[in-house]
Amino acid sequence: MFDLVVKNVHVVRPNKSEVEVSDIGITDGRFAAIGVNLDDSGARVIDGTGLHAFPGVVDAHMHFGIYHPLSEDIVTESRTAATGGVTSGISYMRTGKYYLNKGGPYADFMPEVLATSEGNSFIDYGYHLAPMTKEHITEIPELIERFGVPSYKIFMFYGSHGLHGRSDDQNAFLMTPPDERYDYAHFEFIMRGARAAMDRFPEAADYISVSLHCETAEIMRAYTRIVEEEGELSGLAAYNAARPPHSEGLAIAVASYLAHETNFPNINLLHLSSEKAIESARLMAETFPHVNFRREVTISHLMTDYNHANGLYGKVNPPLRPRSDVEALWSAVADGTIDWVISDHACCSDEFKIDPGDRDNVWLAKSGFGGTEFILPGMVSEAQKRDIPFHRVAELVSWNAAQRYGLRSKGTIEVGYDADLALIDTQETWTVRAEDSESAQGYSPLEGHELTGKVKHVVLRGSQIVVGGSVVGEPLGRYLKRPTG
Repeated sequence: MFDLVVKNVHVVRPNKSEVEVSDIGITDGRFAAIGVNLDDSGARVIDGTGLHAFPGVVDAHMHFGIYHPLSEDIVTESRTAATGGVTSGISYMRTGKYYLNKGGPYADFMPEVLATSEGNSFIDYGYHLAPMTKEHITEIPELIERFGVPSYKIFMFYGSHGLHGRSDDQNAFLMTPPDERYDYAHFEFIMRGARAAMDRFPEAADYISVSLHCETAEIMRAYTRIVEEEGELSGLAAYNAARPPHSEGLAIAVASYLAHETNFPNINLLHLSSEKAIESARLMAETFPHVNFRREVTISHLMTDYNHANGLYGKVNPPLRPRSDVEALWSAVADGTIDWVISDHACCSDEFKIDPGDRDNVWLAKSGFGGTEFILPGMVSEAQKRDIPFHRVAELVSWNAAQRYGLRSKGTIEVGYDADLALIDTQETWTVRAEDSESAQGYSPLEGHELTGKVKHVVLRGSQIVVGGSVVGEPLGRYLKRPTG
């Protein structure tokens, strides 16, 4: 009856508090049965005794190809993702410097992205796109119909800030026309374009969303100058002060009012990093109840702070914060304010990350790092310390993001859904060592952190892609044209 049967495993499902020991039967890449003593005759069998089966992780915020060629990055970093139980990833992509280092319309850009990605990913993959120009906004209907991309991003801090710090050369960095500005007006028009798309495609309206990196360029520019001139802080503490939490809070307020003004309901507030960001997000939800907000946080912002992040390897936007902000994020996870946990994975190897002539200079270091393989182990480890139930973990790492972004066949262990599974030993304790990772990065801000929860086996649409913690076979990942079936 079945192609694969996972025997005697603790089944963790979102929205179900009971964790029951069952068998899981899989046929034709989908879950076919969940029950006791399923007939495994003729099937491949995985012994799940003592393990917990979580839905395959949906890492809805990645950056394949940002610092390394996409053709190489998607191979190594999707392998890395698979080892941590990730079975689906959605990567942010834009025109401009980095990624393909090209401008122009997405009608020309996306076919190259898809052709480069095809056959190279060990996990199922999709893309979010950032409309950087007026032309891109007019392309939104085509992006939905032709490419299955219903989710769009706004980088609020690019107004007068580059990816790594102050920058006045906005048009050259973004490769946008000289007579266009990437500013609040442009953000408004993106939302208006997305609103028009919702009206044009009512069947996909629930999955058309705008995600925002909420930091305020003007605040960061002023505080960066102050921190540099005073010279009292260094390293990640200086970077935290240069991009202060109230910059996040203000950007969240602006983004929320624009959503209200444009009557665009589906707003995602990305990688919130501070108590002030959480405060602003809650206030905006109360002020604009008709806006359907979602709020995310990265596993790195939950797992470490700027004092314990392996030096400048921990530089990221928004910055890692002090321990008090980390605890505020966990409180928001516990009370339901946070909707999903992702990695913001951006593999940036040492030769790109750190300036070779001044290795201690945080202002010259690149922003971003990998960490997709730590989402599930990190959440399971902390959940056991903080009394967060496993079904809530499944919601945070799989179900909620899948539902928001139109992955209708992903995110849970139920009959009819894609058979994506991560089997984890919730009692095995291990130490994060970059040398053990499949990533091409070569370091980790979580180096030396002790986690309790080790991924053992991973199944993608019924095929085992990780056995005993190691990736097996060739890349099986498919492009996720959304909404999926």
